[in-house]
Amino acid sequence: MVEYQTLADIQRDLSTGSLSCSDLVDVYLARIEAHAHLNAFVEVYTEEARAAAVVVDQKIAAGTAGPLAGLVLGVKDVICHQDHGLTASSRMLTGFQSLFSATALERVLAADAIIIGRQACDEFAMGSSNETSCYGPVRNPVHPDYVPGGSSGASAAAVGASLCHASLGSDTGGSVRQPASFCGVVGLKPTYGRVSRWGLIAYASSFDQIGPITRSVEDAARILHVIAGPDGKDNTAHAVPVPDYPAALDAPARPWRIGYLQEAWDSPGLDPEIRQRGLDLMARLRAGGHEVKPVSFPLLDYVVPCYYILTTAEASSNLSRYDGVHYGYRSPQAEKLEAVYTRSRSEGFGLEVQRRILLGTFVLSAGYYDAYYGQAMKVRRRIRDYTLELLSDCDFLLTPTAPGTAFKLGEKLDDPIAMYLSDIYTVHANLAGIPAISLPLGQHSNGLPFGLQLMGRPLAEADLLAASRYLMDLKPL
Repeated sequence: MVEYQTLADIQRDLSTGSLSCSDLVDVYLARIEAHAHLNAFVEVYTEEARAAAVVVDQKIAAGTAGPLAGLVLGVKDVICHQDHGLTASSRMLTGFQSLFSATALERVLAADAIIIGRQACDEFAMGSSNETSCYGPVRNPVHPDYVPGGSSGASAAAVGASLCHASLGSDTGGSVRQPASFCGVVGLKPTYGRVSRWGLIAYASSFDQIGPITRSVEDAARILHVIAGPDGKDNTAHAVPVPDYPAALDAPARPWRIGYLQEAWDSPGLDPEIRQRGLDLMARLRAGGHEVKPVSFPLLDYVVPCYYILTTAEASSNLSRYDGVHYGYRSPQAEKLEAVYTRSRSEGFGLEVQRRILLGTFVLSAGYYDAYYGQAMKVRRRIRDYTLELLSDCDFLLTPTAPGTAFKLGEKLDDPIAMYLSDIYTVHANLAGIPAISLPLGQHSNGLPFGLQLMGRPLAEADLLAASRYLMDLKPL
């Protein structure tokens, strides 16, 4: 079977009868088995997916199928799915089954998507390489000796290797976009609040967003159109009506005003080849009649420390519930109350999660709250205000998605600072709460893919997606 690039292609063949959902699911199941070395799936819903495919085939024949009929979807292991396992790839939640489904998951199921399995991630979505999962590291689909990125690395690897057509991931500081860049696929982080967070295991509640990982901009638009919108279960979800994102892709082209962040493109840490490819793209945009101009973002050096102070503080609070008493792993060696807490958390959480909890607890502690957390909140406000000021004069901001291509497994595990700096271009959008997308616009001479990032105004995903498809339709780099 051919590797379909868009859901529209799948649905075309489904409508003619040359393909069935049952056939499609069987192909993906075979590919998952053949690519087991990637370690992308924690659990594969073999019989459930086959049963769902039969139902969707019947709906297609009856003309009652939903807008995502034929979409075979993987789900990151932090998104609740009722009566299915949910562990956040952590020993802390071993054996846990969700009692309800996330709003985003309910919506894709109602649109007749087929869920094929649960995908690994960095433990509690904390990581940039998908090496902190309790299930072991996930491997890059292009080169298995390299990481797929994180924390949604398995979700991106599965789409890149065609183990499913698309995935639902979560993005706290680049966890959809950075692995999309490393695996050569599209990764979209919507505006904060555009998609309900109900049913998403919290890492940092004021940053987290569910977003699609796809093979095309068109499919990102179609999935976002289904999962976006208000939700009475999440008071941070925007009540603003959801535009017709797929229709927006066909809007008449107009000249875009694109600002490229000078500090990002001039950074000595940026791979020279990625920089040159970005400059080539800007030249082609200018030739196409678009305004491309440099803009200064002098706060770039502050985004990573600001992000890690605030997210670890929120993680310290959010993960306090996993104590061996309320729920979560309980150490069999604990005999007294204090030991229940200390041993259960020490044994249940991995080293990276422990590191972030400790850092977050420190910045929230008496005597340090104002010096660290309070100051970081002020910096976040300045970052957002400055970003919105730039976007008042530009339609989009263009940056690399990551400083380089995927790195080797184990290369940065013992150097957390180097690992955190791989998020330097992606955390910006989460701090500002704006939408951002990573587009697979290049292949490095080392054979690995890389992406470029486009950021837009709050709730302007329709414009962001339209410009993204335009970029994807340009002559490949």
